[in-house]
Amino acid sequence: MADFQTLEQKYAPVVDTVKEFEPYGAKFVGSELAGEQYHLVAQVPSQVVLNRVWDAIKKVDPQYADLKHEITNTGGQDGSYTIQAGDNLSKVSKLFYGNPNKYEEIAKANSMADANKVKVGEEIKIPVLD
Repeated sequence: MADFQTLEQKYAPVVDTVKEFEPYGAKFVGSELAGEQYHLVAQVPSQVVLNRVWDAIKKVDPQYADLKHEITNTGGQDGSYTIQAGDNLSKVSKLFYGNPNKYEEIAKANSMADANKVKVGEEIKIPVLD
């Protein structure tokens, strides 16, 4: 018999990833025990964020046999982000891709000549990476 608390602890990093994106439109709806599986229900604002959640799932358990999921993409492919004070593209890249070195892809998607020049309040596109 599966133990909900054990599965909840196991998949806590996935829930934390969803909650990390709540300021950008993600929503952790809830979780429960469904038979022998941890049933996770969440909404994400883009494929970019969905990919990040899947990275978290695969890091917890590459087979995820004990996970039943309903993770709905409520937006499109690309994400968006509004530059905050103290931000740079490496920081944004780390948030959305888990890797700060993907900042060039963000700069390219936004036709930025200089990846070091971002303005507070500027809304940028966060592209889905292949």
